[in-house]
Amino acid sequence: MNDPINRIGTRGRARLIVVSNRLPFAFRRDDAGRWQAEPGGGGLVTALLPVLRHRGGTWIGWPGAADYSPDLNEELATVGEDAGYTLKGVFLTAEEVRNFYEGFSNEIIWPLFHDMQMLCNFHPLYWRTYCEVNRKYAQLVHDSSGPGDFIWVHDYHLMNVAAELRRLGSQARVGFFLHIPFPSPDIYFKLPWRNALIEALLQYDVIGFQTVRDRRNFVQCVRALRRDIEFEGRGQVLQATVSGRQVRIGNFPISIDFNAFMRQAATGEVAARAKELHRLLPNRKLVLGIDRLDYTKGIPQRLQAFHDVLTRYPDLRERLSLIQVVVPSREDIGQYRELKTEIEQLVGKINGSFVRPGGWVPVWYEYRSLSRIDLLAYYRAADVALVTPLKDGMNLVAKEYCASSIEEDCVLILSEFAGAAAQLGRGALLVNPYDIEGVADAIHRAFHMSARERLARMRSMRRSVREADVFWWVDSFLRATIARDLRAFPQPDNYSTVEAPDYLSF
Repeated sequence: MNDPINRIGTRGRARLIVVSNRLPFAFRRDDAGRWQAEPGGGGLVTALLPVLRHRGGTWIGWPGAADYSPDLNEELATVGEDAGYTLKGVFLTAEEVRNFYEGFSNEIIWPLFHDMQMLCNFHPLYWRTYCEVNRKYAQLVHDSSGPGDFIWVHDYHLMNVAAELRRLGSQARVGFFLHIPFPSPDIYFKLPWRNALIEALLQYDVIGFQTVRDRRNFVQCVRALRRDIEFEGRGQVLQATVSGRQVRIGNFPISIDFNAFMRQAATGEVAARAKELHRLLPNRKLVLGIDRLDYTKGIPQRLQAFHDVLTRYPDLRERLSLIQVVVPSREDIGQYRELKTEIEQLVGKINGSFVRPGGWVPVWYEYRSLSRIDLLAYYRAADVALVTPLKDGMNLVAKEYCASSIEEDCVLILSEFAGAAAQLGRGALLVNPYDIEGVADAIHRAFHMSARERLARMRSMRRSVREADVFWWVDSFLRATIARDLRAFPQPDNYSTVEAPDYLSF
């Protein structure tokens, strides 16, 4: 049977156990004291929920509630049964959340791995708590798994889990996927615990990165710290010999459920809402930015570029509007509150400088979360998408925009520092987000681009995303755990040429 997850185990059907910092639902008590499950967001949930719905499995993570509550386990079981897979919660104290999640994960690893080391706070307590919390996760994973299962750990919060599982004597196959970039050695070596973290990552059987560049950075760091490790293979997956063990190291660009986005974008409800947006903002092209509030997303630079395009290209005034949606995130952190203030001041400056009588507002700014219907309507209404992070592991907004653009008469402007640029660079207009005038020039070019060029570019990107979708991503990662011959993973020159497997094949 051509089924990677079945072939991982030696007896019967192997189970897929997904491990992430948070569960795909956040649990909160309502005013009556009853638990309420709120669906989570983000790239990981977007990518993995379709997989678990189709094949079942277990998802282990923090439920979002401080400390342990016996009745919460009952709620986890109920919600998991309705969702089609098992939910198991790792319970953290408020102090652990502060030092592990807010501290080590988001004050050290997040800025460091996004090349913003000046924002890091290398507090020793953060590292100690990170190790302790990873031990907690590993214990629950160990108690919930068997030797034949495949454990798939996700992202920078849990890089130590495999090392802790080995200490517990686990014989299960363990894979790790990093959703954010991996930095070059000159950045990574600033981490005080650089050796310990590399050693912990090398305890995984398979290590996955978003791009060839991320994988190359990791290999360079390993070579600098461990001269005894040998690498072999070419293409998508390399193999390292680590103290007699074989570790697979590959690049697997994460994606989306293309067909689901395309079908939902084509519904009458989405079409009506997209039409309403054009009625509210008539006789102009719409430029769209949708981002979580984060300093890596390049929102201030994007607004500066939009100000510049209206300044240097007066012909675009009253013919162009930017819809900038900012999704609330980490509002209790000072840096994020300051970023929100900066964004709002820039929006005010642009609108104050260029607003005209008669209703033209240059920037339509929204600070809120969007429903799925609203999100798809914004995608369909947008003539141009501005996806310009300063650094990003992949950026699924770019792929969602392509999948939702069913008319194909639109343009994607994409940061060359987003992981998606490796896949979509032939169809998108690639820009350096730090180059304010360069981004402005790209907006001007997109506005005047011929219909023929718009269609050709978008059609190429949509084909690429459709063929290398989320199911291809999962299938390629799981195959890396079982393939006997590394030549089974050649790196394509253009991901649009990759034949995507049917999701039922894994």
